[in-house]
Amino acid sequence: MKLKIEKEEYINKTFRLSKNLVFEMDKVCDCKNISLNKLVDICIRFALENCEDDDEAKNRKCKK
Repeated sequence: MKLKIEKEEYINKTFRLSKNLVFEMDKVCDCKNISLNKLVDICIRFALENCEDDDEAKNRKCKK
């Protein structure tokens, strides 16, 4: 049996963020010893998983 290592696929995107937000994010990254990309991924996943009910209903309609 061979060891199978699956690679996660990534897409590059460019976002414009406020200077203060990036400064705060950099502080968190330094404290947690993680990359800015990782923090952005964590924050977006958290936001998507914790949307309010009204937003979730709208998102379900958009997925069709």
